[in-house]
Amino acid sequence: MFKVLIADKLPEEKVDEMEALGLDVVNAPQLTAGELPANINEANILCVRSTKVTKETINAAKDLILIIRVGSGVNTIDLDAASQKGIYVANCPGKNAIAVAELAMGLMLSIDRQIPQCTADLRANLWNKKKYAKADGIKGKTIGIAGFGRIGRAVAQRALAFEMNVMAWDVFLTPEGAKQAGVQYCDTLHDLCSQADVITAHLPLTDETNGLFGPQQFAAMKPNAIFINTSRGEIHDEEALLQAMNERGLRAGLDVFHNEPSSGDHTFDAPILTHPNLVGTHHIGASTNQAQLSVASEAIRIIRGFLEHGQIANCVNLKTQVKSTCQLIVRHFDKVGVLAAVMEQLREADINIAEMSNTVFHGAQTAVATIQLNKVPPDSLIEQLESMNDMVIQAMVTQSKS
Repeated sequence: MFKVLIADKLPEEKVDEMEALGLDVVNAPQLTAGELPANINEANILCVRSTKVTKETINAAKDLILIIRVGSGVNTIDLDAASQKGIYVANCPGKNAIAVAELAMGLMLSIDRQIPQCTADLRANLWNKKKYAKADGIKGKTIGIAGFGRIGRAVAQRALAFEMNVMAWDVFLTPEGAKQAGVQYCDTLHDLCSQADVITAHLPLTDETNGLFGPQQFAAMKPNAIFINTSRGEIHDEEALLQAMNERGLRAGLDVFHNEPSSGDHTFDAPILTHPNLVGTHHIGASTNQAQLSVASEAIRIIRGFLEHGQIANCVNLKTQVKSTCQLIVRHFDKVGVLAAVMEQLREADINIAEMSNTVFHGAQTAVATIQLNKVPPDSLIEQLESMNDMVIQAMVTQSKS
């Protein structure tokens, strides 16, 4: 029986669904990143949301084969360590897009109408209608969306409903793609920052996006512009943003911060937190009941596919292109021991298999194995394979597609 360790809170009904698949489920949402190595035990599958999966955890997990990030980003998981141990890492992209888009819109409206400040004064028994009756309004304003994946597109749909002008920039976005989405295409991030009244970031954290919003981008923004980040805190340079808030009146709506706590209940201190131009939330972009049900359902789909077909949906750490010199195509009878015999011949010839697939024909009498090899096998090996005529119908070598 496969053992699943859940190290973050998931909806109870989804935990029950996992158990209904015949899995031995250990539901331990209280575990921290530091406690995981001692608790991974014989788990075969690990499900996490925000809890970090470190190299120490991966090295301590002798039976682990699959880590599922029940969310989109995987920067909290040591992908290199997982890959070195042959552990699949999968995620659930796009399933929380609407929740994050809703929060981005909520942050924008809260900044424009000063909703948090209004509420704070009311709780202090202060009535300051004159002070707060100076909002610009967002109709007709230009919103610039940096990152036009599922979340960026969901933001665009909602901004268009508010009758805003929508611009988008993404390294994969084309003018034709922007036109189809009903938005204006921006060729560079600098152009987006300089033209928009509101700039909202919806990008994964990579080497290229780390610190992407820095002094140059903030300097290009209009005075009093609104900057929103619901992706990852490292996407923006926090010191540069704070300087722009002080010197140019930029207003920020942040759901993510630098060095934010990894646990759900913790003290947190940073200079930007007390700035009057900040409206902040606690990295809760994906934290709606709707979103959590959706991502948990996707995690169950990934597990079911693995159990039933041996396939990992949304796997993020597979090599996209395998290096091989040639491919060996073997037409064979579909019976026990054929592929083992082929691989034994390759082993004796000191030839490594980079990748392989086996397709069975209707009737389950014959099949074709396509095997990517690191070097061309000698003619004698092909002759040896074809001499096994009770198992092999034909063997041939073709040039590798890679």
